[in-house]
Amino acid sequence: MRSLVGVLHLPPLPGSPRSREPVAAIARAVARDAQALAAAGFDLAVVENFGDIPFFKGPVPPVTIAGITACALAVRDACPDLALGINVLRNDGLAAVAVAVVVGAECVRINVLSGARVTDQGLVEGQAAEVVRLRRELGRPDLRIWGDVAVKHSAPLAARDLADETRDLVQRSLADAVLVTGSGTGEAVDPEHLRRVRAAAGGVPLYVASGATEAALPILAGLCDGVIVGSALRADGRAGGPVDPERARRFADAYRAARAHA
Repeated sequence: MRSLVGVLHLPPLPGSPRSREPVAAIARAVARDAQALAAAGFDLAVVENFGDIPFFKGPVPPVTIAGITACALAVRDACPDLALGINVLRNDGLAAVAVAVVVGAECVRINVLSGARVTDQGLVEGQAAEVVRLRRELGRPDLRIWGDVAVKHSAPLAARDLADETRDLVQRSLADAVLVTGSGTGEAVDPEHLRRVRAAAGGVPLYVASGATEAALPILAGLCDGVIVGSALRADGRAGGPVDPERARRFADAYRAARAHA
């Protein structure tokens, strides 16, 4: 199992409001970030269009899919032994699966796979039926689908038990892993939420997907099967910048030490 996962935040891609760089330059930069993760001992890197704010709530433009694909291929070329994941923000799971098939990725992350959430993009609805069928149609039944439960930057339409949401995500939407986040990017996860989700997930791998820091790892390591980290790998501790190789190495070392003692 890939337990130590780093996020590769792409700057604004062509077509997004803040785009300034050509894809070739972005691809070179993300390849360097991937090399830093690989050197630190990360198991997997998730490529996501983090800089493309404001996000579409559903399908993204073709130019975005092309840009993400080019960047993912650059990571693959630079780090052939580093497993890849794809996340097309805000919630284009079909594009994520398509890119993953083309670049040979191991997994996709989908923020709202099951149910519906109120977000800053509006009402975002789950795509499980379409995503799981596309995975089969494209001949990649091995492609792992990672789904968030009560994902960050969102709220439920109505109060619902977290355990019930988790069971639906796994049993009815066929998520291969469950991701738990805090309220926003870089925000800490509530340990009690982790305990409740783990109890309901039925043995499906559980990841902490926001707010993982070196200081928090001794607690988190015993409550989950892996961590997905982005902000803590940047020099200023904020999402969006380049990966700091020294921070990545320290985090990986701290994670392995925490796992050894969990």
